[in-house]
Amino acid sequence: MTDVMVPALGESVSEATVSTWFKKPGDAVKQDEMLCELETDKVSVEVPSPVAGVLAEILAPEGTTVAANARLAIVTEGATATKTDPTAQKPKTEDPKIEAAAAVGSPGAGHEEVTPRSDVENAPSAKKALAEAGLSADAVKGTGRDGRVMKEDVARTVAGASGAQAAAATPTPAPAAVPRAPIPAE
Repeated sequence: MTDVMVPALGESVSEATVSTWFKKPGDAVKQDEMLCELETDKVSVEVPSPVAGVLAEILAPEGTTVAANARLAIVTEGATATKTDPTAQKPKTEDPKIEAAAAVGSPGAGHEEVTPRSDVENAPSAKKALAEAGLSADAVKGTGRDGRVMKEDVARTVAGASGAQAAAATPTPAPAAVPRAPIPAE
């Protein structure tokens, strides 16, 4: 059994919040595969699996604040994942047309366009920048993973809005007069 520890967070950071678990207990994991994401007031950090095996136990569930040296989970080395019933994972709908459409996939499948998702939390620094600018997250196009709004996205949106307002407010200056050649005094 191998402990999954909080990685180095930075010089002045003493705690982090577990924002998302990408795996659940019983899932097979590869070495360096991302297990969860931690957020601090400064950065978001993805935590990789230190070994290949099975995620045996999650010690810090989502939303938990953990210290910089805390244990997050336990991975059993070399174990194989437990088999689950694949039909139990997928909820059944009552409409066969919806099931058929879901089986085919979405029309944009295969494209790498980032679409915003409501279940993805924006970066902490972006939340702060949004609050300072008085913007909502819907007004900013996120370029982060899964459409996550990053601080740079907010800055780009604010700069674009202020640049457009400044261009509309200030008239275009007249072209400068061409200087004349010197004339001898007589």
